Amino acid sequence: MAKEDDIQSQVARTRAHLENTLDAIEDKFNVPKRASELTQRARASYENNPTPWIVGATGVAIAILGVIAWAIFSNDDD
Repeated sequence: MAKEDDIQSQVARTRAHLENTLDAIEDKFNVPKRASELTQRARASYENNPTPWIVGATGVAIAILGVIAWAIFSNDDD
């Protein structure tokens, strides 16, 4: 009877460990939760120091305007 109790307790521990592992995997692949966490981190970063965000947005805007200007004014009639 003691061996059976040991086996049952080992099975229970293994089952609990598997459940924890599956919960961790599910949490890691929960895309909406990860996106929410990323949004919160970005918002906190912007609130702490908006300068890099403003510089980055300005750089992206300049790059987009450059591509648009290149597309408009390039001589592709060859």
